[in-house]
This record gives sequence, C-alpha cells and structure tokens, in this order.
Amino acid sequence: MTTTNVSAYDRGKEALKSLSVDDQLGLLWFVYTKIGKSITPAAPGASGSEIAQGLFEQVKVLPFDQQLQVQRDIAARKNTQISRQYGSLSPETKLAFWYYLAQGMDNKTIIPVPPEYQLPQAGQELLAKIEGMRFQEQIDFLRGAVLEMGAEAAGSSI
Repeated sequence: MTTTNVSAYDRGKEALKSLSVDDQLGLLWFVYTKIGKSITPAAPGASGSEIAQGLFEQVKVLPFDQQLQVQRDIAARKNTQISRQYGSLSPETKLAFWYYLAQGMDNKTIIPVPPEYQLPQAGQELLAKIEGMRFQEQIDFLRGAVLEMGAEAAGSSI
C-alpha cells in the first residue's frame, strides 16, 4: 500500500491542522464561495440536516462577536455546550452545519469574513487542491476536515 491510497476523507482530517483556527474558518468560507454551489445538494441532503439547522439557529441568535467565538471554539475543539453538541453530530450533519453558517454569512445573519481577510499561502494551496478534486473527493475531503472539529460529547447513561 502506498501513501497515494490515502483517501480524500483522511487527507481532509489532517489538512486543516496546519492552519490557525481563524484560517481554518477562512478556508471553509472560501470553499463555500468557490465551490459551495456544487456542494449545496450534498450538504443539506443528510438525514441530520434538521439537527444541523437547529444548531445553526442556536448560533444565529447570538451577537456577531459570540457567533465568531462559537465557530472558533468548535474549530479549536473547546469544551463548550455548542461545541459538544457539534461534536456529537455525524460527519454529514457537521458538513451541513458549516453549509448553513456559510449561507448565514451570505445573507448577513452570521458574522461575515472581514473584507480585508487574506487566506494565507498554505490555505490558498489547500483551496487549490480542493478545487482540483472531483466532486465526490471534495465532499469526502470536507467531511474529513469538519469531522475533527468540536468537543467530545459529554458521556451519558443512554
């Protein structure tokens, strides 16, 4: 087995780790703006899209500075209530959640990326790789990228 057999999903799980939390968020935004329209059917198509929508609604009602902090906390795997809720989601539902956040940025209900923000070179290279992938690889890569985010869900007695 060679390293070229590493799946897009596994590459996605590793790729964002080299970027700062804010640059991870920036990359997700640029992925949405560059290829989001083609991802549209795949992200909300998950059976958990209602759950993703519900988590999104919790974020949407917060002031902009708190919305940004929630996103940072999820990306940094901080132990907060929303980050734990996110951490318990399936990969498809996590992808749908980020899609809803990006839509919220588009319609100005979620804090936007600052207009002066520039994705760093490493992020630009990663974005170019994502753009060069086939559609299913893009989806798998993004699922892997958002999978690692969020805190461990609190143990339960279910």
